[in-house]
Amino acid sequence: MLDLSLRRRQGDFHVEVELSAGSGVTALYGRSGSGKTSVVNMVAGLTRPDQGRIKVDGRVLYDSEAGIDLAPEKRRLGYVFQEPRLFPHLSVRGNLTFGRNRLPAAERSVDFDRVVGVLGIGHLLDRRPSLLSGGEKQRVAIGRALLASPRILLMDEPLAALDGPRKAELLPFIAELSRQFAVPILYVSHAMDEVLRLADTLVLMDQGRAVAVGPVETLLSDPGLRPLTGRYEAGAVVSALVASHDPAFGTSRLSFDGGTLLVGRTDLPVGSKVRVRVHARDIAIAIDPPERISIRNVLPAVVKSVMPADSFLVDVVLMCGGTPLWVQITSLAQAQLGLTPGMRVHALVKALTIARGDVAGQG
Repeated sequence: MLDLSLRRRQGDFHVEVELSAGSGVTALYGRSGSGKTSVVNMVAGLTRPDQGRIKVDGRVLYDSEAGIDLAPEKRRLGYVFQEPRLFPHLSVRGNLTFGRNRLPAAERSVDFDRVVGVLGIGHLLDRRPSLLSGGEKQRVAIGRALLASPRILLMDEPLAALDGPRKAELLPFIAELSRQFAVPILYVSHAMDEVLRLADTLVLMDQGRAVAVGPVETLLSDPGLRPLTGRYEAGAVVSALVASHDPAFGTSRLSFDGGTLLVGRTDLPVGSKVRVRVHARDIAIAIDPPERISIRNVLPAVVKSVMPADSFLVDVVLMCGGTPLWVQITSLAQAQLGLTPGMRVHALVKALTIARGDVAGQG
């Protein structure tokens, strides 16, 4: 459990954050300069709040009123930066055990072999960092932080310096960390695909403040938060299960409480829990059920709300079972359809608009 109440003035910039987050991955998301790294550095003890309180796993690390301010090395936190920052003169094994060897044996709660196995770095143990790829270096940096047996793992945009293939390679390893080692993670990112894949709790940051805190599915599906989640990220996040695969047509069928979604083939096994991002501009609305069309996903729905948006667009929220779908249509379409709350309609979603990166496994 992480409890933060932080206030700090940095020149003309003010950071003021109140949040509580449980186990799993808590993602701080926002534009560059929104205060994400400032929050993580205060938790780590690298910068000091002007006032407030930091409590991790029941232990107070900082309390301005009580005069408590533990030094960084006393906080038992793991920190993974954008750059791996490995010791070049040490082997991978030496880097992994650097922090671990400085802990009393009784305080070492994370097993070396298990970390090596989960991160897939057993074949690298005798190499020096200069012989590793960018993704391999970052896996070693994560392993080093874990083997320090931290109460919480801080990750400040750990994938920002990697190209697309290396990032895709590392995401599954990070997704396993919290589940495999029961270590809460505070994760900084401005990449929506990382948030979709990793986060249990989402914190939307803006101008130094935690403006909204809650489940990923709830916050990303709220049109009112579009200024924070991003105009081009607009859309719903649907929790679903992989129901079946059809190798003959290269498709997978996902089931959720509003029906099923046909998407391009995913490698996830049947029964896997997934999150599916459906972009608002990729959904069409039909009053009557269409016939003989190429769109494979036709979902019965009820109009929940209709609100004007920017640039002659209208935000429509549909309820598909208990799942909200955020749709953006033109003002012209709304004028012709006359959508009002309570109307029964059909949501139309092309299977091909749901890209592989929009389907994220959830363990």
